[in-house]
Amino acid sequence: MKILYMGTPEISATVLSKLIDDGHDIVAVVTREDKVRGRGNVLTPTATKVVALDNGIPVYEPKTLRDEAFSELLHNIDPDIIVVVAFGKILPLSVLEYPKHGCVNLHVSLLPKYRGAAPMQRAIMAGDEETGVTVMYMNEGLDTGDIISVEKFPIEPTDNFENIHDKSAVIGGTLLSKTLFDIEAGRAKRIPQDEALATYAAKIEREDCKIDFTKSAKELDATIRGVTPIPGAFAYLNGKMLKITKAAVGNACGAPGEVLSTDGNGEGSFTVACGEGSLTVLGVIPEGKGRMSAGDFVRGRKIAKGDILG
Repeated sequence: MKILYMGTPEISATVLSKLIDDGHDIVAVVTREDKVRGRGNVLTPTATKVVALDNGIPVYEPKTLRDEAFSELLHNIDPDIIVVVAFGKILPLSVLEYPKHGCVNLHVSLLPKYRGAAPMQRAIMAGDEETGVTVMYMNEGLDTGDIISVEKFPIEPTDNFENIHDKSAVIGGTLLSKTLFDIEAGRAKRIPQDEALATYAAKIEREDCKIDFTKSAKELDATIRGVTPIPGAFAYLNGKMLKITKAAVGNACGAPGEVLSTDGNGEGSFTVACGEGSLTVLGVIPEGKGRMSAGDFVRGRKIAKGDILG
């Protein structure tokens, strides 16, 4: 099959590499436009564009998929199937209906659970013990199309967003590659989604990242892991933001937000009371600083027993 691939960030690039390695015929890649990034304001291509160019695949960066220019491009490419992985734009009906084998999407959840923008983060934050990847046919709805294939994997107690992202990319790439061969061979299934089981994974907002120490330590640990490394969970100490990048659940008691103990030895830690249990903080990013161990933070006398995080 002639495949038109649409994708943008790192997860899309990883999946594209897998499809190329497995011998799929990627005839063109559509991605988002280059963006200015970093302190040097350098115009930077998307991760998917880099992989495509490294493999000699033509790359297109249309401003819209709804004009005559893209319609002409689509007819010139004439794909048998369109594959979408974290592209970042909604495909209009004219695009969805063009390929003879349809448009398929790799979604990083066990659909119909966690449709939408932040499925990996929301699964971790909810305390789920497993997640997975789903390959589905696309329609005009938001992640509502028929399911073709699914692969589950566990969320380990220490997994954060970065870990789950990387696992999803590798497992998803393998599943998508196999599924494309199944579609080409005419053995792919179509399983309608059960709307009664559908949930929505809303985009992560600043409010989601605030650490409310009146909640249980278990809830807060899930929140921290769900938004690490980006955008990061935060509290305030002496009026300054403190991001917590790594913590462990404990059983100590005290007033919510109270620093119960500090340990400046080695990597170190400090323990904060929660509404139920406590968090032993192992890694932080102080306001205006880089990532550091809790031990370095304690040794720098930035926190002490009795301090209050809020």
